This record gives sequence, structure tokens and C-alpha cells, in this order.
Amino acid sequence: MTFDPNNYKPAADLLKDRIILVTGAGDGIGAEAARTFARHGATVILVGRTQKKLEAVYDAIVSDGGPEPSIAVIDFAKAQGDDYQTIADAIDQEFGHLDGLLNNAGILGYLAPLEHYEVQKWLEVMHVNLTAPYVLTQALLPLLRKAEDPSIVFTSSGVGRKGRALWGAYAVSKFGTEGLMQTLADELDGLRVNCINPGKTRTAMRRAAYPAEDPSTLKSAADIMPSYLYLLGPDSNGVSGQSLDCQ
Repeated sequence: MTFDPNNYKPAADLLKDRIILVTGAGDGIGAEAARTFARHGATVILVGRTQKKLEAVYDAIVSDGGPEPSIAVIDFAKAQGDDYQTIADAIDQEFGHLDGLLNNAGILGYLAPLEHYEVQKWLEVMHVNLTAPYVLTQALLPLLRKAEDPSIVFTSSGVGRKGRALWGAYAVSKFGTEGLMQTLADELDGLRVNCINPGKTRTAMRRAAYPAEDPSTLKSAADIMPSYLYLLGPDSNGVSGQSLDCQ
């Protein structure tokens, strides 16, 4: 895929009239993506586990003059099948379809050798990072199929392409994410499915993984948004089964 994020110039109304769901929308990359999508015309469904954080993003979008978003509170670590279907039913009732899905929510766990990794933490990371996005995507597929140009984006990582010591469950969950994306892309006709790797970005997760790193050397979440706009918008029509680097 020949895409240069440094030279991509999205149209101001790129996402006009599109309904896009963003998980992990309360802060970090998810919050920035939600605000960016709204600035380009999308009605955003803000999904996360903390009502107060989602409301802050909601207020920022409305203050910017963007389309009024919706909020859905869910804790992916604890959610059951009915919780996912409740979100799907609410979207169906309010909008009747879904144009885009950004599976952005995820947790790091901690850095440790697999030999010493706690099984309970392994299960939690794998569930939040891999199983939950799969279940949510499955629940939303009927709504995505109703859209004219639907797009699904999963969040990957460099450690999900080449294993790296100490990255434990996080790395393995991202390898699984890449496989999930590729399998769905091969199965689904007329529906784009891709991965996005944010790279070295100034986020809380990055600080936890690299506490000694100078954050001023990293790109901000806003800096990497061109890649997200490209994959969720019409300019990537026909692109599927790919894993895109933001940097």
C-alpha cells in the first residue's frame, strides 16, 4: 500500500454524514481521533469505561461545532455478550447503520519475561486487546454491512509483527489482532478491514512502557491523525487486509 501520512491532505468534509464508533474514546489517541473525525464531519459514538472522560470529549466536540456525538459506557474487561449487543441495538435504533469502527481501546499489562508473567494478567490483556474487539466487531457487522462504504480499523503495534522480549501478553495480543484483521479482510466482501500502528506516540501507555523516555521527542496523537482519517474515510476505498504505520 503506497500511502504517505506526511503528504496526505484530507478534505475538510472527508467524513461528512458518516457514523463512526471509537473505543477508548475517553483519552489519548481515542479522544483525539474522535475529535478529529468530528471536525471532518462525522457523528462519533464515544465508547469507553469512564463516563466523565467521555463527557469531556463530548463537550469538546460540541464546543468545536461538530455533530453531536453519542456516548456508550462499557468496561471491556468485564463486559458480557449482552453488553455488546446493547450497543449494537442502540446504534441501530438511533442511526440504522454504522460507517466506521475504530477498535482503539487496549491495555499494556506490564513488561516481564513470559516465564514470569502472571496468568491472570495474561488473560486480562488478551481479553481486552483481542477478544473484546472481536466480539464488538462481530456484534456490529450487520450495521456496518448497511453502510455504503464501511471500514473497520484495529489497533496494532510494532511488537505485534516481530516478537520482542519482555512485551508479554501485549505483544501476543497484537499478533492476534493482525491475524484477526487478515482473516476478516479475507472473509468480508465490500467491507474494508485494516490495522493501524500508531508508533512512538505521546500517550499514557507509552509513558508506562518507557518511563525514562523524553516525551518531547515523540509525536502527539494529533500528529498521527492523517492515517486514521485515511483509513476511516473514502480515500482508502479498496484498501483492505493491510497494516498501516502512522510514522
